[in-house]
Amino acid sequence: MKNQKLRKLVLTAVLAGIAVACSPLSIPVGASKCFPVQHLVNILTAVFLGPGYAVAEAFVASLCRNLMGTGTLLAFPGSMIGALLSGILYKWLKKLPFAYIGELVGTGLLGGMAAFLIASLVMGKEAALFTYVPAFFISSAGGTLLAVLLVPALKKAGVERFFQDKPKENTDHAQPSD
Repeated sequence: MKNQKLRKLVLTAVLAGIAVACSPLSIPVGASKCFPVQHLVNILTAVFLGPGYAVAEAFVASLCRNLMGTGTLLAFPGSMIGALLSGILYKWLKKLPFAYIGELVGTGLLGGMAAFLIASLVMGKEAALFTYVPAFFISSAGGTLLAVLLVPALKKAGVERFFQDKPKENTDHAQPSD
């Protein structure tokens, strides 16, 4: 059990690292930065590791990007809410389209609305409730489109076994020949 949790934590860190490494691939839109790779990684983590790990990945990636100057405080609500909703919907409904919808609604709508609170209360920017929704939705849609193309291919290739709690044992009991 301890090794399984450690394995998931390491995989979460690797996925967060991928998001951070790709952080230069962002598109500035107003006070926010559209970062489609973050949303792709959110969905990957949500589908293969679960909602808790997805939120942790989104938090770590957002924190690192902010410390490096490649992100803004608005990355926290956008990525974390999208990762959580993506992971919960996939965990409950076991269908990839729900993971995609969770990321779009969680980041695009709910995260965009939460960003308004961060922008107005913490950053001192004047904004309306839905100010960040279009930018967050565009960013989320780009990452979700990448996930629509990549996640089914990864599942088909058997990558899911790599992320599982207990990797499948080799069931071939044939003895090697001399």
